Amino acid sequence: MFEFQVAGREGAARAGLLRLPHGDLHTPAFMPVGTQAAVKTLAPDEVAAAGAEIVLANTYHLYLRPGYDTVRQLGGLHAFMNWSRPILTDSGGFQVFSLAASNKVSDDGVLFQSHVDGSRHLFTPETVMEVQRALGADIIMAFDECPAGQAERAVAVRAHERTLRWLDRCRRHFDQLQTAQEGPQQTLFPILQGSTFSDLRRDAADRVFAMADWRGIAIGGLSVGEPKPVMYQVLEALEPGLAPRLPRYLMGVGYPDDLLEAIARGIDMFDCVAPTRNGRNGTVWTEGEGQISIRAARFRLDAGPLDPDCDCHTCRTFSRAYLRHLYIAGEALGLRLLSLHNVRFLVRLAEQARAAIVQGQFDRFRAAWLDRFRRSQQERQTAGPTEGAATPRTPEES
Repeated sequence: MFEFQVAGREGAARAGLLRLPHGDLHTPAFMPVGTQAAVKTLAPDEVAAAGAEIVLANTYHLYLRPGYDTVRQLGGLHAFMNWSRPILTDSGGFQVFSLAASNKVSDDGVLFQSHVDGSRHLFTPETVMEVQRALGADIIMAFDECPAGQAERAVAVRAHERTLRWLDRCRRHFDQLQTAQEGPQQTLFPILQGSTFSDLRRDAADRVFAMADWRGIAIGGLSVGEPKPVMYQVLEALEPGLAPRLPRYLMGVGYPDDLLEAIARGIDMFDCVAPTRNGRNGTVWTEGEGQISIRAARFRLDAGPLDPDCDCHTCRTFSRAYLRHLYIAGEALGLRLLSLHNVRFLVRLAEQARAAIVQGQFDRFRAAWLDRFRRSQQERQTAGPTEGAATPRTPEES
């Protein structure tokens, strides 16, 4: 269990298979985000039908409501949300630092005020392990300190060092829980911090790999405000120091161009709220036209599918004109159908990348796909702010 096998390589890009207690995960893989044990607006069977082999849920949100002990008494997340495939839970670190009404950080942990009701709580590495043990996800995340994007070096160093100290405590307590309690099979992924400083990222990798024998590695603190080229540079600098035998998870990243650029730099797993958030704001990705807004007047009489190249239920069943009508009329069905398409779009893009890697055609596929996508983006930008306007990443869903 938790074995990762690489089925194909092209440069740094890998096609792999990660065996998990609730099923196999083929990589590269996009993981839809089910923040509060639900992928927003979508039923579990719809998410599965979109091809998702794994979903992500959030420790911070589920700790606050309905409470981790409630989830445990109801059989863990898999039973609670009726999802039979693998689940990954993040540690809540990003939310504690970005969403809590206030927080106080110390080496012991983070004392924070709930954004829900103002109550005060303490997250320590130990409590975060206990919460995720109760939730029962296949993959759980270590508690980390996530500095703001483009943080000053002194801030990045403090977060980097504290994350490593917390990781050692997470690992020790996770091992104790696994030994002392009956429960689900789980594995713990460490998180590498270091902001945009490549030397800190490499130092984190060296020290993490010297600490224990892990089954996977996560990279946090990117896509939090830094320019995209900077993120790509950090990944390039970090990749040679990452153990080839482990799956690599880039946290909170999931725009189509970022997906392909990161796969080219050795990343295997992704998550992002963008598919459902953008869908609820009327923004979708397409193969031929890049990112578009269904609100555009040009779709009023368009009887064609949302994306002729897509195989999702939305594109096989409904016209752009109908989807625009639903969105303009405020019908919840429109938000669901657009979100479903976006989820399938990213899951399918990862599938296409995997196939191209296995065939030895990834570089060619990536270059052609990105050229078409970016050209269409430039054309859409000339059409005004409602055409293809992106919605920013926020912590509420993350």
